[in-house]
Amino acid sequence: MQAGSVFRILSLLITAVALVPASASAESAQELIAKNLAARGGADKLAAISSIHFTGKVVAPGDFELTYDETRRRKDGAALYAQSVEGLTLVQGYDGTMAWRINPFEGRRDAERMSADDMHALADDATIDGPLLTANERGNTIAYLGREDFEGTSTYKLRVTLPSGVEYLVYLDPDTYLEIKILETRELRGAKQVTLVELGDYEQVDGVYFPFEVETGGPDSTSADRSKLIIDRAQANVPVPDTLFAMPVLNGSK
Repeated sequence: MQAGSVFRILSLLITAVALVPASASAESAQELIAKNLAARGGADKLAAISSIHFTGKVVAPGDFELTYDETRRRKDGAALYAQSVEGLTLVQGYDGTMAWRINPFEGRRDAERMSADDMHALADDATIDGPLLTANERGNTIAYLGREDFEGTSTYKLRVTLPSGVEYLVYLDPDTYLEIKILETRELRGAKQVTLVELGDYEQVDGVYFPFEVETGGPDSTSADRSKLIIDRAQANVPVPDTLFAMPVLNGSK
């Protein structure tokens, strides 16, 4: 055998070996996504949910409580979030094309448009399916990163990368294949922001599992430092007119 032939064979073998981990990771990622989809309730039941409505409470650090109301719609990713205490209500809305807020805690009673960064963050969070299944459906980059311990649980860790550069590290429970932790990294107003989300107490709504407890905080925060969302009631396929998500007209302007 000529030296050139040996070199080419060795090169092919090295290339093949180098490709094995990437191929295996891709297959493992898709297997885990399929198991996550099945665990949530399956593609048909998930697709059958055109809208979802949650009510409950938010417990902020220091045991400061607010009532909570949330509505999401599948067809355009529209969403409305409201948190209230002592007659004041913080509202954030996304109508599928633009986002707005009313924040009386900053002394503002009129609705105002949100920045492009804040709008994209709200839109990304508004999907009914969640970041993992939504990203997979849209063909975004998803990689399996192996196992990682989370509070004594050897989770499956996946990285979701959106075209915008937003990255989610999603941790799946090895027994249920449901999300129990998400680390979200995005750029807001020129600075990198990392948000930790812990999810639990999954309950079925029309055959689909949703987390009924969600803790949110900084990447190094403790439970005492985070805001905790506790859902006490959920309804699927509630009527949601376009006006629900539209930016209110206050004082004769929009």
